[in-house]
Amino acid sequence: MHVQEQINNYIASQPEPKRSDMQTLHERMLQLHPMGKLWFLDGKNSDGKTVSNPNIGYGLHNINYADGTTKEFYQIGISANTTGISVYIMSIEDKNHLANTYGNKIGKAKVSGYCIKFKSLKDINRDILEAAIKYGIE
Repeated sequence: MHVQEQINNYIASQPEPKRSDMQTLHERMLQLHPMGKLWFLDGKNSDGKTVSNPNIGYGLHNINYADGTTKEFYQIGISANTTGISVYIMSIEDKNHLANTYGNKIGKAKVSGYCIKFKSLKDINRDILEAAIKYGIE
């Protein structure tokens, strides 16, 4: 199955209003990062066991591990979770940057080292979310 088809199916499987919020975020990500690689991770490991929520990813980032190995991964990811939506900004090296820069301005969201988690787009300042995403893309 093509990545865009997997993404469409994943978004369509979400209950409203999460479905509409995910679709809005997906469309905006395609505008913000039009040439970025598109990813879909189903959340299963090589044994087929579910280890995470499915993720839609945008862009390309190399993760460098302590043992010297690297892995290609997305720069920005979005995922539905039990209480709302998570936006992952994977390319940030300073794990305090998101919380310090955007945490007190974004609205009703939990901001950690690389994740912004919120219930609905209506609960957050979308301009601040977009600024954080743009920072992660650069």
